[in-house]
Amino acid sequence: MANKKEEAVIEPKDVIIGDPKALITIMLFIDYESKKSTQAHEIVTKIMNDYKGRVNFNFRHFPLMRIHQKALKAAEAAVGAAQEGKFFEMHEMLINNRKNLGIISLQSYAKEIGIVNKSFLNNLINGKYGLFVQDDLKYGIELGVKEVPTFFINGKKIEDVTVELLSNKINEALKKIKVDPQA
Repeated sequence: MANKKEEAVIEPKDVIIGDPKALITIMLFIDYESKKSTQAHEIVTKIMNDYKGRVNFNFRHFPLMRIHQKALKAAEAAVGAAQEGKFFEMHEMLINNRKNLGIISLQSYAKEIGIVNKSFLNNLINGKYGLFVQDDLKYGIELGVKEVPTFFINGKKIEDVTVELLSNKINEALKKIKVDPQA
């Protein structure tokens, strides 16, 4: 009888950026090669600062592989980084380098953010985390995601997102759960 413990993987759905106890969760489907996903990061950063402690983010992967051939491996690199608690650091690295997402670059980014797993590159090459990215893609399709970025606030899809629109939707959600949006 084998006593080898199966290695548990931290899946993207379980990676929360911000206060895990926040009453508002913003789920965001992204593609690391997408210019629009990069632009959405500015919105995310502003909302994270303006609503600290009241809002958290769950980034999900939706690589548009027909037009972005490197997006899948970039998403896998983010999942790999999450295994060491470095998801957001890798996420920002990928967003800031969307035009340079080859395997060697991904390995370099991993070292730069402090990933110590010696198998990181091997895991990328072998697609260890590919199924988890595919799960996100399938889930996004189920939710009606067709393009990136796509935002959801507590499960409700928000289209044509701007900082102002997202702030208004967050404030509405906070009022519904009787929390002062200005707190």
